[in-house]
Order: sequence, then C-alpha cells, then structure tokens
Amino acid sequence: MTALFILAAEHRALADKLHDIDLDDQTILDTLEGESTDLVEKGKNVAAVFRNLESDAKQIKEAEQQLAERRKAIEKRAESLKTYLKTNMEVAGIQKIECPWFCVSIAQNPEAVTVDDESLIPRDYFKEVPVMYVLDKGMVKAAIKDGYNVPGARLTRGTSLRIK
Repeated sequence: MTALFILAAEHRALADKLHDIDLDDQTILDTLEGESTDLVEKGKNVAAVFRNLESDAKQIKEAEQQLAERRKAIEKRAESLKTYLKTNMEVAGIQKIECPWFCVSIAQNPEAVTVDDESLIPRDYFKEVPVMYVLDKGMVKAAIKDGYNVPGARLTRGTSLRIK
C-alpha cells in the first residue's frame, strides 16, 4: 500500500489541479471525496497504530510507577532493618557480627557539622548563591491578552491531532 505522505501529496496535487481548471465547488468536492478512499483508509490505519502505541506507553508508565513504589517500599524496609540491627548491636555492646556470607560491624563516621542556630553563624561562613530567573509563560500570556506589549514574546496558535 502507498505511504500516507505520498497519498496526501497526490490528494493535494489533485485538489490544486481541479481548482486550476475552474470547476464548480460541488464537482471539486465530489471528485476529491471519490479519490480520497485510500487516503482515508491509510489515515485510519495510522491512527489505530498511534492509539495502540499510546496505550502501550500508558501501561508502561503505570508499571514504572508501580515498580518505583515497590522499590521505595523495599528500600524503606531495608533501611528500617539496618537501623534495627545497628540499634540492637549498640544496646548489646556488640561491635561485629561475622558469618560465612558477610560481616556486619559498627563503624565511626567522619565528623559532621550540626547547626543548632543558623542565625548566630557569621556571614563569612555562607556562600552566595546567584538568583535564578525562570520565565513564567502564563504571566506573559495573560499580559499579552490584557493588551500589554511584551518584547520578545507573542501569542501563537498551532494545531494538534485529536483522536476520540
């Protein structure tokens, strides 16, 4: 079967040719309708594949979300068990547990800073973080619709394909 883009180009060429030979509008519409059967069928087939791909993508996204939730629950459970073991080893005064598969030990972490009141710390210990500006397109759109000129921006309207 001929590719959709070829059918579309042929249909457009026929429409242009019919307009050039000065036929009445009804004759042009009837002729184009009669010649568009392959184009319409190909369009239906492309839309069906498109919908199947969207459905597959949606199912994959849902599966990803479920897997992410499951992963987070497993990570939380593992961290909980790790804390449980550490706490009980410390309470019992045990520093090391060994077995053929692994060795568990309590180690000293490097020193870390604990901040009790940040407002008491001199400014010399702070670093400057530059301000970042992010364009608010909603605000720009509202301003243009309200009649304001926003240099560098304009409202445009595109098209989209809708399949219901």
